[in-house]
Amino acid sequence: MAANSQMCSIWLGSETGILKGVSLIKKQAFNFCEMSCLSRDQEVCVMAWGDTHESEVLVGSVNGTVKTFSTDKGIFTGSRECGDPSQGRFTGLAVTDSSLITCVESGLLKVWKEGSTDTVEVNVGNGICRMRQNPSQRHCVATGGKENPLKVWDLERPDKPIFTAKNVAHDWLDMRVPVWVRDIGFIPDSDKIVTCTGHHQVRVYDPSTSQRRPVMEAKFGEYPLTALSLPASQGTVVVGNTHGQLAILDLRKGLVCGCLKGLAGAVRGLQCHPSLPLVASCGLDRFLRVHSLEDCSLQHKVYLKSRLNCVLLSRRELESSSVDVTGDVEEVKAEEEEDEVWDTMQTVTEKTKKRVAQNNEAAVSRVEDKKKRKVAKK
Repeated sequence: MAANSQMCSIWLGSETGILKGVSLIKKQAFNFCEMSCLSRDQEVCVMAWGDTHESEVLVGSVNGTVKTFSTDKGIFTGSRECGDPSQGRFTGLAVTDSSLITCVESGLLKVWKEGSTDTVEVNVGNGICRMRQNPSQRHCVATGGKENPLKVWDLERPDKPIFTAKNVAHDWLDMRVPVWVRDIGFIPDSDKIVTCTGHHQVRVYDPSTSQRRPVMEAKFGEYPLTALSLPASQGTVVVGNTHGQLAILDLRKGLVCGCLKGLAGAVRGLQCHPSLPLVASCGLDRFLRVHSLEDCSLQHKVYLKSRLNCVLLSRRELESSSVDVTGDVEEVKAEEEEDEVWDTMQTVTEKTKKRVAQNNEAAVSRVEDKKKRKVAKK
């Protein structure tokens, strides 16, 4: 299993609790789990890299445990109880200075220090949908949820948030606009933060200014947005919604730059590659898809048998690997295999036109017979 895990460049978590690794160059997928003890409470909620070398994958489950998977050894090397299932599912997972950061739906954010039983607890408010870490300032995280606005926290001074967003102005009917933050992203090389909402809005905030309301707002589609990710090239964001629609939005003008097609279910996991113009997505239709951000074309499509919750990309090249394949593998079903199924099905001929023509001929013959009878009577 070590060789299998070392060649995987994409990792996914499923509803069944299975950690899945995908190698695009070999067109194979691998399951990493203990099949004998799988249960619904082991459903994977969140995933994160355990170190900068990407040698460990942290997997947060519904039952409140965070397991450590070694990509070098191909096995789970540890498990830690980090939550109470009664407080809700994990909404965020991160690592900083050898400490683990977790957040659950009830709003309880904890910092677990390595080698110590002491934890730092922060109440970030109820109804949390997402907690994200700032990649450039790893001690800072952002939270948001349903009727819980965007907040930025400095975990070195967790007494109060360093930024709290203000709700937008009332709508044209002078009614309050509901708050529902579904996902958050930190724009690289700036202080700006982008969010997507359950009311199909994309908003950009700038905590470095005195303005607490969004500096830019755009809308996409008519359905709740569920996930977002920022590409390596600045100025755009990729968003997905509950109807399998993916789009690239310009963060300066708020316009749609392109749409990524092919999905057939709600988008649950979305991540852009750190350096390549590629984005990986997964969701309820059980497929992993990799799209190009340059021409919006579908590069890879992998069927993984289980409904997927999250995706994690490696920084290395997705399509290059020098590791030999050994052991049992789960073959990837490509899109062409679906075409073969349709080609082998028996063709049914449409006979409607033939019946219509026959009916018309019968009607014409009846009219001619009536004319002949009338002539005969005269």
